[in-house]
Amino acid sequence: MELSWDLLHPVMSVPYLPTLGPLHPDALSADLLDAIAQVAATGGFLSHDKDRRWSDRKDERLLVGDVHQERPRTLLPTLTGRGVLRVHLYGAPEHRPEAMETAAKLAAVHDAASARVISFQAAPDPVAASTRVQLRTFDLPALPVAGIEHLDTLPEPVRATFGAFAEKLAGEGFAFLHSRIDSVGPVLTAIRDDRVVGAIGPMETMPDPIGRARLLPQYFGVLPEYRGLGLGRQLWRAAMHWGHGNGADYQLLQTTAGGASDRLCQAEGLTDLGFVCTTTV
Repeated sequence: MELSWDLLHPVMSVPYLPTLGPLHPDALSADLLDAIAQVAATGGFLSHDKDRRWSDRKDERLLVGDVHQERPRTLLPTLTGRGVLRVHLYGAPEHRPEAMETAAKLAAVHDAASARVISFQAAPDPVAASTRVQLRTFDLPALPVAGIEHLDTLPEPVRATFGAFAEKLAGEGFAFLHSRIDSVGPVLTAIRDDRVVGAIGPMETMPDPIGRARLLPQYFGVLPEYRGLGLGRQLWRAAMHWGHGNGADYQLLQTTAGGASDRLCQAEGLTDLGFVCTTTV
């Protein structure tokens, strides 16, 4: 069916679109929704898609023929190359049972390995995994941070410890980042005892759908034995200084509700844009 922005927009409580993820509220538009539909069957990327830096082919596509839209709710399903089917529910939580039933049916039709419902609301969901979408703008200068260094400027023996750091924080994505380290932007590091114990990166910007420079999401972590020393906050502030100095207009982040990064971002005064809630079918 033809996608209707007029039906979707009134029930969109969080600025988030399938296959693209969180967006600046000003970037949402009917044209952007149409562009997602048009590229769905091609395997290609929109020019502003943040996933372009990791692959030459888009992994997730909108299932345009399986879209369900009515006045109180919109269901937008997607499928990944790994067989994950997601139904994005825009509307009140009371529509979740319908979305879960739809997800189960579509998973069977498309031979998906798993199915999930992605819903959006103003508060964390007690029965779903919830991440907070937060906005940080760079309209004011960010102060430089002492003691945080670029990975590629470290002495070779210290730089070489990044591999061991990455393996210890593989669950936070650093092993993947390490495998791509020669093809991405700079990584900022915290050093203690002549080794890397914390990092945030890669530091990169990309124009958003309306041409504003967005600081792209980073991998961010500190080794467990070095937490509680303020290194996470130092790394975060150094990243914000990098963003401001390199022309970023804003950054969007998704943080696990109640987690350490979530608390840090809230303390740093980021704007709360609502919650993305995931339910496994």
